[in-house]
Amino acid sequence: MIRRRALLGAGALLPGAAWAQAQDRRRTPQSLTESGWYAKGRTKTRAVRFAGTGGVSLAGTLLMPLFSEIQYVPGIVLVAGSGPTDRDGNNPLAPDRIDLLREIAELLARNGIASLRYDKRGIGQSTPRPRGSLEEQEAFFAWDNFVGDVEAAHAELLRHDEIKPYATALLGHSEGGLLALAASRALATRKLHALVLAATPGRKLEDILRAQIARDAPPSLRLPTDRAIAAILETGRVPNNLPPELQLLFPLYAGPFLKSLMSFDPAAALAESRLPCLLVQGGADRQVVPMEDVQPLIDALRTRNISGEAVVIPQVSHNLKTVTGPADPGFGGPLSPAVAGTLLKWLVPALGA
Repeated sequence: MIRRRALLGAGALLPGAAWAQAQDRRRTPQSLTESGWYAKGRTKTRAVRFAGTGGVSLAGTLLMPLFSEIQYVPGIVLVAGSGPTDRDGNNPLAPDRIDLLREIAELLARNGIASLRYDKRGIGQSTPRPRGSLEEQEAFFAWDNFVGDVEAAHAELLRHDEIKPYATALLGHSEGGLLALAASRALATRKLHALVLAATPGRKLEDILRAQIARDAPPSLRLPTDRAIAAILETGRVPNNLPPELQLLFPLYAGPFLKSLMSFDPAAALAESRLPCLLVQGGADRQVVPMEDVQPLIDALRTRNISGEAVVIPQVSHNLKTVTGPADPGFGGPLSPAVAGTLLKWLVPALGA
């Protein structure tokens, strides 16, 4: 059991009276939150480590409102996007610090919602990538393992007794939204209450990759990309003779992962979901293009008789930062105020914060 901050000095009351007064304070926390110490906006951090799928160890950060010491709070798991992206949303391949997930976690904690964010397998302080055979690496990075890690993170969130077990959610960014959407199928029967998909594509990755190459890469890469996608879908293996420009996009060890990912239909999965869902999309996103890549998710929301909302915010990048012009990629800087407002407007009432 995780210990809470003592509300009373040792020996000040008899044990029975102390327990009764503590219960009264938990039922009526308003005066305590107004007293200063537990005022809204104060937070606390807890480092966590938990078992992911297949015995890996995942390292994460639980960030909570300080008043979680006297009042239960909702909780949300934050799921990072593709590549070597850590729990804070930073990627060593990006030219700037992004800190997207850290900024979202801090925003939520200041407004009464706890969050758990974690380093994906092979990243940061979690179990490192194996250095053995190609088969061992393929198994380590299998799609189902990443999905299972999201489920394990949700179980870890529920393990902490500050969290309301009936008011939890998943928030996934980019590819993390696809993982959250896939994991939500199993978690829908385990008290998961809501889903947030941020800069998440609604088309299959196969179609998005072809569009990205056609839009941003030299024409000479189009045929090799088509061949790589066809080989992965047929065999689950990445060809070993790709041009150097494509080897980062299609690493050899990622064949089984990419086959599952490219076969995953996010719009169909969302249409089947019974969870309330918020879609947040930047109008200046260069990776998940509005409305081409997002419209299938919006259409899926319309087919459901479940609460859902889609918000496309102008001048916001893939990393949910405000862009200053066409040349600004939108990596650095603070979370867009419009995105922050959208998240709070939807999540606070949805989770009862």
